[in-house]
Amino acid sequence: MEVKINREIRDYTESLFFGLSLRQFFFSVLAVIAAIGLYFGLRSYFGLETLSWMCILGAAPCAALGFIRYHGMTAEQLLWTFVKSELLMPRQLVFRSSNLYYEVLKGSIHKREQERMKHND
Repeated sequence: MEVKINREIRDYTESLFFGLSLRQFFFSVLAVIAAIGLYFGLRSYFGLETLSWMCILGAAPCAALGFIRYHGMTAEQLLWTFVKSELLMPRQLVFRSSNLYYEVLKGSIHKREQERMKHND
């Protein structure tokens, strides 16, 4: 008997239904419901081939929400991060160069310039 152990403990997911986590199972069911809704809602307007593609395209985003992770974030965490960074706290980052050496020695440079001015007069 072999027991699989993840190298990283944070990568562990518990399988509940058909080898899927609860999150994946929920979004899979949601995708099936979306496909069924699209089928029955649009079957009088389109042919079977077009309708099948519309069902696939309509169900794909729902299914993807349950399976895709980006930088360790789930889809809703990624969406909330996007909303916060782009809508709630937008800011324009402007580059301004700074000379730390000049800032530290500004006082002594100013004194020397004044002394030069006195000596030149």
